[in-house]
Amino acid sequence: MPTREDVLKELSKVKGPDLEGDIVSLGLVSEVFISEGRVIFSITVPAERAQELEPLRQAAERVVAKMPGVEKALVALTSERKGGGGQPQQAQPVRPAPAAGDAGSVPPPMQARGAGAGAKAGGSTAKPGVPGVKSIIAVASGKGGVGKSTTTCNLALALQANGLKVGVLDADIYGPSIPRLFHVTGRPEPVSGRILKPLEGYGIKVMSMGFLVDEETPMIWRGPMVISAITQMLREVEWGDLDVLVVDMPPGTGDAQLTMAQNVPLAGAVIVSTPQDLALIDARKGLNMFRKVDVPLLGIIENMSYFLCPDCGNRHDIFGHGGARTEAERLGVPFLGEVPLDMEIRETSDAGTPVTVSAPDGPHARIYRDIATKVQAEIERNREDGHRAAPNIVIES
Repeated sequence: MPTREDVLKELSKVKGPDLEGDIVSLGLVSEVFISEGRVIFSITVPAERAQELEPLRQAAERVVAKMPGVEKALVALTSERKGGGGQPQQAQPVRPAPAAGDAGSVPPPMQARGAGAGAKAGGSTAKPGVPGVKSIIAVASGKGGVGKSTTTCNLALALQANGLKVGVLDADIYGPSIPRLFHVTGRPEPVSGRILKPLEGYGIKVMSMGFLVDEETPMIWRGPMVISAITQMLREVEWGDLDVLVVDMPPGTGDAQLTMAQNVPLAGAVIVSTPQDLALIDARKGLNMFRKVDVPLLGIIENMSYFLCPDCGNRHDIFGHGGARTEAERLGVPFLGEVPLDMEIRETSDAGTPVTVSAPDGPHARIYRDIATKVQAEIERNREDGHRAAPNIVIES
């Protein structure tokens, strides 16, 4: 396995823009991440020169891919976006527009279908969808520890039980849980060029950074690398024909959420919260963030809503109760349902046999199927309302 120094030594052979110096000495190469034959990094270039400098990215990728021990090199172009007063802000991913008939690394744009696929008012074009995917929904939370990934997994399986073709994208780069929840291991195989074949668990196509790095390897990445990884997992995966792609977002309101809103026409977002006030405060932030980027809100799920004592049968509202429902009513957002705090849900999730699979006729599976039905109804309602416009990012000074 090559070291970071080995990779940088090879990259120093790649000439910089305008053939001046090399990309390493010019400081254009980001932190290099290496894990089990994968080498991932980005190259900083001016945004307006992205298409012109695509050969530079390809050259860097080829150089690293030829190194002994390297199975795959993933290289992205990023650019520094200037804020007010000329101060640099966060780096953003940039991709060259594909030439006509180009069969390069990025699949050609396909007319998006489903909510969010229509053109914006004024005649501007919508964000390109993912080929073959009718609707993309994000499952998000304002904070961690509320059971978002478990909810994502069971929601996806419930949508499948309702007759849909479903895929799951694990966009939680720092804490990918989807591989364990679906009991899937292995490495995605290349189909052609940079396109990867997703793995499959319980009949659902799954893609996660957890397939590319060891479970105990920490992802010490800055924003640009997170953005690049999510974009590649979204667009450089052969998803095939799907009715719904469910995206497990990382907690909070940051790079990943904005990347999804900027790059694809989301059919909507589902917010997961627990009942207590502290969780609801963060849930409101998530709701407001999606509203600011014009992503439809499909509803709120109250997870760990109550506890039914298995011995006495009494109900205990450990974290309070009804907070998410009240918040949904106050904000005019659909309330999708209450999921109890239950050992069976926790144990089956940890074992990689989600309750919607291990006990499909049980009470918990019925709760998730009911939530899935409501989510489907909201997607259809938004579609019938006239295909919402693609997200428009607004940066407030």
